[in-house]
Amino acid sequence: MEEKMKYEFEVPGEIVGKERPRVNMYTGRVYTPNKTKDYEFLVQQYFKIKYPNYQTLEGRISINIIAYLKIPKSTSKTKTQEMLENKLSPTKKPDVDNIAKSILDAMNGFVFKDDNQVSKISVEKRFALEEKAVITVEEY
Repeated sequence: MEEKMKYEFEVPGEIVGKERPRVNMYTGRVYTPNKTKDYEFLVQQYFKIKYPNYQTLEGRISINIIAYLKIPKSTSKTKTQEMLENKLSPTKKPDVDNIAKSILDAMNGFVFKDDNQVSKISVEKRFALEEKAVITVEEY
């Protein structure tokens, strides 16, 4: 039986959901906002640092993303504890679908050949002291 590939990596820092494409009013050209582009590049860099000799996945793929969002500074100790125990979830932006989109777009074409291979996806937002995304990509 063939060994199924699995990649697991972390992207520290602010999580950026996919932003809507913008239109340059002078040229009429559509472009992706820099904040999104920069985040997608960051995801690629952290993947390449952990897996310098990676192979592009070609089978069907399952992706699990846990987005750890920073606890607001004004939060009480009791609430902070509940947040860290995952009893409360973030209900602020970025939305889970936009988080998934920016991370998938970042990996498309090099972690896996095409995002049509992705047949299972899970995205969860949790609170944490440090903001980061933990991403698991595996063939199944």
